[in-house]
Amino acid sequence: MSDAAPRSWLFVPADSEKKIAKAVASDADAIIFDLEDSVALGNKQAARDLLKSLKRDGGPRWWVRINPLRTDHHKKDLEVFASADFEGVVLPKAESGADVIELSHTTGHLPIHAIVTETAASLFGLLSYRDAKAPLVAMCWGAEDLSAALGAASKYDADGNLSFTYRLARSLTLAGAVAAGVQPVDGVFADFRDEAGLTAEARAAAREGFTGKLAIHPDQIAPINAAFTPSADDIAHAQKIVAAFEADPAAGVLSVDGRMVDRPHLTQAMALLARAS
Repeated sequence: MSDAAPRSWLFVPADSEKKIAKAVASDADAIIFDLEDSVALGNKQAARDLLKSLKRDGGPRWWVRINPLRTDHHKKDLEVFASADFEGVVLPKAESGADVIELSHTTGHLPIHAIVTETAASLFGLLSYRDAKAPLVAMCWGAEDLSAALGAASKYDADGNLSFTYRLARSLTLAGAVAAGVQPVDGVFADFRDEAGLTAEARAAAREGFTGKLAIHPDQIAPINAAFTPSADDIAHAQKIVAAFEADPAAGVLSVDGRMVDRPHLTQAMALLARAS
């Protein structure tokens, strides 16, 4: 199993055998079997039973989004992790690093991917995830639940762009994840039929510093994987920067391909090559 951070994280309802089959056969780097929002209350136990019966045979890495802490279904959801085929747990409605630590008390060293902007209180705790004792590996953001929590009529402004509050949540997630030393994952692009819009949003996220993105349909996987895969030109340029500083380790600023590069450029180049590998 690869240790590389997934570029694409594909949600799939855990109670749908048909959708699960399509997700498993997709080129997603990771699948998130959803036991929370996409599964009706009356179907949650059937969804758990279905997950317990699955056996992984290659393909995407398997994760499970459980129900939030301190809810009736939370403890029952944890039973599915008796199978070693599930790599990690996705925690929704996280409000602080304390929630991650609380979950780890029952899941041990199981990796945790926290969704960190789904409540009003969550926006004030993004720095609290910086705790080396917690098995946190990724943080992502969500606008739908936050919009509902805030009582908003829409998360978009008059021009059709995300309103300031939701752009703020996205930026705080990026900064919070980097501060915590974990993968920053961009949220979903809801219109799975708009490939051009998805491609533009994913490429913008990659430029900003996100290294992966959530998906809600298998058709979104190829554009997401492409957006978060460094191009051959990007790799070649990064290799030149690294080589230049290796040749002159005492330098603070160097010229590479006619442009001045400094130590922050070296850091970016090394991170890009790590992702490419």
